[in-house]
Amino acid sequence: MSADERWAGRNGSKDALRRDAWSRLVDLGVNVGPVMSRIPNFAGADIAALNLSRAPEWGGARIVKCNPDPPQIPVRLRALYDGKIVYAPVPELTRGFPFVKLDPAVLAEKGVDFELAATSMGFLAHGEPIEFEAMETIDFVVVGSVAVTREGGRTGKGGGFADLELGIFRELGVVTSATPIATTVHSSQLVASDRLPMLPHDSALHYVATEEELIVTRTRHPQPKGVDWDVVQPDQFRDIPFLRDLQSRIAARG
Repeated sequence: MSADERWAGRNGSKDALRRDAWSRLVDLGVNVGPVMSRIPNFAGADIAALNLSRAPEWGGARIVKCNPDPPQIPVRLRALYDGKIVYAPVPELTRGFPFVKLDPAVLAEKGVDFELAATSMGFLAHGEPIEFEAMETIDFVVVGSVAVTREGGRTGKGGGFADLELGIFRELGVVTSATPIATTVHSSQLVASDRLPMLPHDSALHYVATEEELIVTRTRHPQPKGVDWDVVQPDQFRDIPFLRDLQSRIAARG
C-alpha cells in the first residue's frame, strides 16, 4: 500500500471522501504542501484560527487540547498568546508518552518563542511530557479534519487518533459531554452530511471554523462515553507504545 493510502481499507466510503477532499484542495490551489494521507494544510489557516477564537467558550478556556498538525499551528499559537495552556499529542502517538504540555508562562520564562513552540518539532523539544492521568480538565478541544459537515460530522486522515484520544479523555473524566470540540478547515473541505456517515464511536464537532466563517453545528450526534476497545485497530495497538498499558490502567480504575 502506498503512503498516500496508509490507512485506507477501514471504511470505503470515508476513503473516497478523503480522496475527494484532498484532490479538491489541490485542484483549487489552496493546499499548502502535500495533502494525501495528511491533515491538510491550507491557505487561510490563520484566518480560520481567528474565526475559531470567536467561539464563546474560547475566551474562558484555560486549557486547550490541539492536534499536532501544520494547519493548526495558528490555533496553538493563538492559544499561547491568549495565555492558555496547550496540550498537544505526540504525532500519531508513537512515543512512550502521549502528550506534551505547553505553558506560555514557562515558555516565556525560558525564552522560547511561541512561534517555535507552536510547531510539532518545537513543542516536542520544549514542551513538558505528560501522561493522560496527569492532565487537568480540558476546556476546549481542537481536532484535525480532512472533511467535515455543517452538522458536526467529521473524518480525519483515517488513523483513528482523534477519536481514540477523546475516548480516553472521557474515560478519565477530563473531557465531558459539555466540552466543546472544534476544528479548522478550508471551506472546500465542507461536504454534505449524507456523504459522511457518523459511527457510534465517532465524536461530533460543535464548531467548524473556515477562512470564511465560524459554523455552530448544533450537532445531534450522541458523543461516545469512552473508548470502544472493540474497534481499536490491531495496528494501533502495535504502533502506539503505551496503549495496551493504558487500557489496563483504565480497566483497573473500574
